[in-house]
Amino acid sequence: MSAAADPSDLLGIDEMLTDEERAIRETVRSFGEKRVAPHIAEWFEDGHIPRELAPELGELGLLGMHLEGYGCAGTSATAYGLACLELEAVDSGLRSMVSVQGSLAMFAIWRYGSEEQKQQWLPEMAAGRAIGCFGLTEPDFGSNPAGMRSSAKRDGDDWILNGSKMWITNGSIADVAIVWARAEEGIRGFLVPAGTEGFTARNITRKMSLRASVTSELLLDDVRLPADAMLPEARGIAGPLGCLTEARFGIIFGSMGAARSSYECAVEYAKTRVQFDRPIGGFQLTQAKLVNMALELHKGILLAMHLGRRKDSVGLTPEQVSIGKLNNCREALKICREARTVLGASGVTLEYPVIRHMNNLESVLTYEGTSEVHTLVLGQAITGLAAFT
Repeated sequence: MSAAADPSDLLGIDEMLTDEERAIRETVRSFGEKRVAPHIAEWFEDGHIPRELAPELGELGLLGMHLEGYGCAGTSATAYGLACLELEAVDSGLRSMVSVQGSLAMFAIWRYGSEEQKQQWLPEMAAGRAIGCFGLTEPDFGSNPAGMRSSAKRDGDDWILNGSKMWITNGSIADVAIVWARAEEGIRGFLVPAGTEGFTARNITRKMSLRASVTSELLLDDVRLPADAMLPEARGIAGPLGCLTEARFGIIFGSMGAARSSYECAVEYAKTRVQFDRPIGGFQLTQAKLVNMALELHKGILLAMHLGRRKDSVGLTPEQVSIGKLNNCREALKICREARTVLGASGVTLEYPVIRHMNNLESVLTYEGTSEVHTLVLGQAITGLAAFT
């Protein structure tokens, strides 16, 4: 192999990008390296991420960047995916802040909201002056959101919401929550501003994963909302599932960012760590590990690029998104675990990013569709037979 080969781009994937996509990627990478990377280990250890990052992300045009109008940048889906990759190369919590804001909260309003709701919230959210969260998962209903117990009942022209939501990214720092609840006519979505009487959010603590991310429980106790708080175009479970499909796309790219960071760390460590009077990168077993990591990393990025190009041209089916989410999350976690073995004991400290990425990916593997659920989605697509129950 040529000594000039780029270990992070052995297939020349960079040549597939447009000039605009490269510029966006480099802008996000520079922001991550200069603004976040020097602090992320401390934030992870302390269990927080500064809310002040949101306006900075908004100034870069990253919040809802793939949406059109209302102050959003209107980039391609592929460019958005590349941004997610660079954000998650720093930390999954950073990418989660951006993707929950843009692909769940903002997308729900952009796709299902009224013109008044869009005008009120989207420009502020795109600028990072307002933060949103997405309240779907409940303590007893994660993989089966259709079974949710949160209720929405009419009271004259108003709605009364009761229930709870769990594992909600950005929950306690959000200015508005997109809450899904069961009404008489089916599942509907509602905009619940922070400070609404009866609505509270409290942080979930003692996490060992996604520590540099705000994760909350939402409680709704006779929350009264006006009629115009409902998202008019979202009817039934298809509404929130459409948002999840949109958000899962960013994870396909993002997970490869965490994998790339761990792989690059392992490569550099292997070239400098000396045992038995030579760098460990010169031993066959270590090289085999690095090659296996490189293979899965490059295949995962190629898969992400294919799905990005397809989303930009003809669109994606939920099954195609499931292929990307299932494969890339699973392989990214394997890459991080393999990288940890290359680093040995050093791999379990926050001096290096590997254990942080590894822990984070345990959550990414599970949220927005577990590997088991995506396996069954694809199983049904292959056989025509549903095996969810």
